Amino acid sequence: MKKFLVVVDMQNDFIDGALGTSEAVSIVDNVDKKIKTFDGEIFVTLDTHYDNYLQTLEGKNLPIKHCIKGTDGWNLNKKIIDALNGKNYVTVEKLTFGSTKLPNLIQKAACNEDFTIELIGLCTDICVVSNALILKAAFYENEISVDSHCCAGVTPKTHNSAIDTMKMCQIIIK
Repeated sequence: MKKFLVVVDMQNDFIDGALGTSEAVSIVDNVDKKIKTFDGEIFVTLDTHYDNYLQTLEGKNLPIKHCIKGTDGWNLNKKIIDALNGKNYVTVEKLTFGSTKLPNLIQKAACNEDFTIELIGLCTDICVVSNALILKAAFYENEISVDSHCCAGVTPKTHNSAIDTMKMCQIIIK
């Protein structure tokens, strides 16, 4: 059985940059350890925006420039980059909360074998939940899980709400 790990948006702007939180900073070591000990293929999503971000619908609803492609805020956290060194991984740029490319990439990587998917990263209540639900819809007979110790939300309350939502949708919470 193949195993896939989806590392969601462990970018500087979400950790200690424009939209960073102490909760996000606190999971970096857990994510580092998870990546280093994971035996399988890894997909790493990158929230990707451009200079016109504030003119986009998302930018009008969240008027804080973040993850502008090519900036330090868009880059992965240094500890995460180091953890990925030597691992088999694919980066996936996404223009919004959930990646519609991810299911096709995982299906192709599975090569008709059975597989499981585990998600970790930021933010539980926006991008992690969005990707988890997209993957659950695409692969409803596969085990999809989220390691809650490797996730952080915008706030602890919204993190817990997202965890509850994913539980209700039969996503396994670790």
